[in-house]
Amino acid sequence: MGAGAIDPAALRAAARAGRRREQRRAALLVAPLFLFLLLTFVGPIGSLLWRGVTDSEVAGVLPRTTAALGAWNGEGLPPDSTFAALIEDMREAYAAGTLAPAATRLNYDVNGFRTLMFGTARRLRDVGGGNPREGLVALDPKWGERETWAAISRAGGPFTDLYVLAAVDLRRDAANQIVAVPDDQAVFRAILGRTFWIAAVVTLTCAAIGFPVAYLLASLKPRTAGLLLIFVLLPFWTSLLVRTTAWVVLLQREGIVNSALLGLGLVEAPLRMIFNRFAVYVAIVYVLLPFMILPLYGVMRSIPSVHLRAAASLGARPWTVFRRIYLPQALPGVGAGVLLVFIQALGYYITPALVGGADDQMISYFIAFYASRTVNWGMAGALSLLLLIATSTMFALFRRLGGLERLGVR
Repeated sequence: MGAGAIDPAALRAAARAGRRREQRRAALLVAPLFLFLLLTFVGPIGSLLWRGVTDSEVAGVLPRTTAALGAWNGEGLPPDSTFAALIEDMREAYAAGTLAPAATRLNYDVNGFRTLMFGTARRLRDVGGGNPREGLVALDPKWGERETWAAISRAGGPFTDLYVLAAVDLRRDAANQIVAVPDDQAVFRAILGRTFWIAAVVTLTCAAIGFPVAYLLASLKPRTAGLLLIFVLLPFWTSLLVRTTAWVVLLQREGIVNSALLGLGLVEAPLRMIFNRFAVYVAIVYVLLPFMILPLYGVMRSIPSVHLRAAASLGARPWTVFRRIYLPQALPGVGAGVLLVFIQALGYYITPALVGGADDQMISYFIAFYASRTVNWGMAGALSLLLLIATSTMFALFRRLGGLERLGVR
């Protein structure tokens, strides 16, 4: 190689070094945003979900008891040494004032366990140095039941399926078998089904309304369509709480809608249009309709009109042109709108809480209930995990459909 010749290997090395420098610069630029999202979004959500599958309250308060139950096979009652360990743990926890978290956690599994724990702890001074098993059973016969000890064993941690099973109306019995909860306690499957049903109805309604609106906008001149899009975007400029409250004013018994119907003589008495499922559908559709129209409009605007004219010139009827030419090209917009609306509708909380009745609340309401009212973080985390799985499944299902742009109508 002559003097002054360029070495290809050196050029490639220099190019790689340049790319690495650019990547480092890009990483430094996005690092603050990544850290912000990690601390304010990923971290809190991950912490809540983690609480739905972890169990540390009982092991922290009753360390000797949970360690002793680790060697118990679940048959019969544990050995006397385990009873003695429980007495020692409860005495220390009651004196230190730390018994409440363990008692509350065990009460989630077996109703009445909190009363059992505190009632026993207050009377432990009556248990002398004799047989610990007999002493505890004398204080309360429930200490002689296998289910009582099985509940403590299940709560030994560090992980638990108690909350996840409860989120689908299941539990573990004394034999550690998964069984259904009693019918009078089974609520979460119905709530999950209600959530999916409301989300599906809202999505279909938005699609039925949004498709012709987007079609009209896409067929207009850009200037006219831009002006009309302002009305579609207008709800985004108003608080969700204000928009939902407005529907309370419109739909209440003495509201604008009932007053208009009575004034026109269409009804003889005010209709019940608030605090029911109808109000939930109307309010959520109103809020989410732009998320259906905008993706549809973006896709429809890009469909070449020459395709439609070519099909018509070849003798295709208008319905055939729409079904075979226009609709397949609009399906990506339909899929994007359906995905946006359905996933958002699954997690709605404020709107059903304000305009719906007791039987119209969705799963997000109960997540908030357990997190803020009963402070049962485990149950709130498990329900959140269930909602996350449902949302992720829907997203994966849409992707599994082969990329919505490849869907066609045959």
